[in-house]
Amino acid sequence: MNTMLRKSVLALAGLTVAGGLAAGPLNYGTADTTDPTPTTATTATATAAQAEKPDTTELIPHGVQGAQSRIDLDDEQVANTKAIIAATKKNGMDERAAVVSIATALQESKLENLGHLGDRNDHDSQGLFQQRPSSGWGTVEQITDPEYST
Repeated sequence: MNTMLRKSVLALAGLTVAGGLAAGPLNYGTADTTDPTPTTATTATATAAQAEKPDTTELIPHGVQGAQSRIDLDDEQVANTKAIIAATKKNGMDERAAVVSIATALQESKLENLGHLGDRNDHDSQGLFQQRPSSGWGTVEQITDPEYST
C-alpha cells in the first residue's frame, strides 16, 4: 500500500502517523480528560490527517463487491464440521487450524466423508480431506475417521 494511502487509512481510524508508523490515537486535550479542547500539535495533526482522507473510490477502486455466498449444510456436513472442530481442540490447535481444516475439507469433499468412488475419484483418495492410504495417510478406516484425518 502506498504511504499516502496508508496514512489516510490510519487517519480515518483515528491514528496519527509518525515516521511512517501508526503512533496511536489522536491526543486531544491534556492529561485532564475534562478539557475537550485539542492542543495546537494535535490540531495540526488532525487537520493534516483530514486533508489526506481519500474518497471511497480510492479505498474501493473496483466498486462494491457482490453479495456474500452461502452454502447450506446438511446434517452430515454439520456433524463433520463439528468433528473437525472437536479434533483441533482436542489436539490443542487454535481456531485458525479449525478454519483451515474446515476450508480444506469443504474444498476436497464438500464436507462429506467420501468412501472410494471408483472411477470418479483420484486414485484411492477417501474421507473428508481426500487422503490416500497409498500415500501413507493411514488405513481406509483411519482416513475416513474425521478425528484421525483432521
